[in-house]
Amino acid sequence: MSERELVAAGGFVVLFALMLIRVPIGVAMGLVGIGGFGLTVGWSPALNLLATSPLRTVTDFNLTLIPFFILMGVLATRSGMSRELFRAANATLGSLRGGLGLATVGACAGFAAICGSSVATAATMTNIAHPEMKKAGYPDDVSTGVIAAGGTLGILIPPSVVLAVYAYITEQDVGKLFIAGIVPGILAILMYMATVRLWYGRKLPAGTPFSLPEALRAMSGVWAVTLLFAAVILAIYFGVATATEASAVGAVLTALIGIARGRLGVRSLLDSLVEALRTSVAIYTILIGAILFGYFLAVTQVPQNLTAFLIGLDLGSYGTLALIMLLFLVMGCFLDAMAMIILMVPIVFPVILEMGFDPIWFGVIVVMTVELGLITPPVGMNVFVINTIAKDVSLVTIFRGVLPFVVTDVIRLIILIALPWIVLFLPQTMG
Repeated sequence: MSERELVAAGGFVVLFALMLIRVPIGVAMGLVGIGGFGLTVGWSPALNLLATSPLRTVTDFNLTLIPFFILMGVLATRSGMSRELFRAANATLGSLRGGLGLATVGACAGFAAICGSSVATAATMTNIAHPEMKKAGYPDDVSTGVIAAGGTLGILIPPSVVLAVYAYITEQDVGKLFIAGIVPGILAILMYMATVRLWYGRKLPAGTPFSLPEALRAMSGVWAVTLLFAAVILAIYFGVATATEASAVGAVLTALIGIARGRLGVRSLLDSLVEALRTSVAIYTILIGAILFGYFLAVTQVPQNLTAFLIGLDLGSYGTLALIMLLFLVMGCFLDAMAMIILMVPIVFPVILEMGFDPIWFGVIVVMTVELGLITPPVGMNVFVINTIAKDVSLVTIFRGVLPFVVTDVIRLIILIALPWIVLFLPQTMG
């Protein structure tokens, strides 16, 4: 083993050791990146890198869509749009057996279209949907399982912050990635709803019929969400605006709608800005650490060595892909979605290109794999968020309720790996 390979191996050992003692992953990657780069290339270049790289990252125009989309989601939540989505979905589906569960999936999908965060979607819907399902007699495992699974739509249905980060790391067109997530997102919604009906149907209470005037009144409340989704996603699809420009328009439009409806005052706007700033800073910290760690990977040639190793196994392209997906699933048991994307994608992406897979397709596939990590033990970020809010429901109960949706996710993943055109045909029609 060469000196550089020893430094690379030692770097990963130190990285995981730092994560085990709960050092934030962005800080851990930054420390290992600078330390490894210094040992390999020299401390003067390493310190120069530390001085310039963070500044380049925070001033990168292509990354400004992240804080804008986060702000858009925060403003939408404070404007009450999430509650309107649930009310409209319940008016449409609530008369069916298990209608509240179906409505929760629909509301999660609608909120994901203006939020871009899985954790935020799960937290918001726990506050709104869980009390309603509990009141209607839904078992705790069913109600929390539906919310946890529905929350994962937040990182797949555009605008997705995780897809935006993937685009930045791999230098792909973020607009194409957003559009590529639409059809898989619709497939996820339909399959989750089918799971609610087929797996839990008999143990769920009968629905509550809505009168036509009530249904129309509830449906009329979602015009704001429809307008926002159209303004952002259709502008990207038809080439009217870039993803960054569309994110700014979406944030401003959300604020204007909230103010016009009397739901956002000065205090609410300031609180929303602070909340969005905190979340954005956390993401930027991880990104800066990942970029510094990426320089360390480059000089120690970890991606190149991994590519040579996996090709040498002679598993074929899909066998190699299966091995990479398995690695993501295992890592998902210990890392959250953003950390997994930022840590793993720079390492495995050269392998994907070498195998001839489409990078846009792989972005959607890897985000779907990351979704599984959000609802599987021992980390299951969505599950822990729900447990924090619904304190009377145990983690074991939530994980039990999520199990059928894990099976559904695996089936969906297999379908999209076998039929990549489902992911790619919409981006190919973009203006």
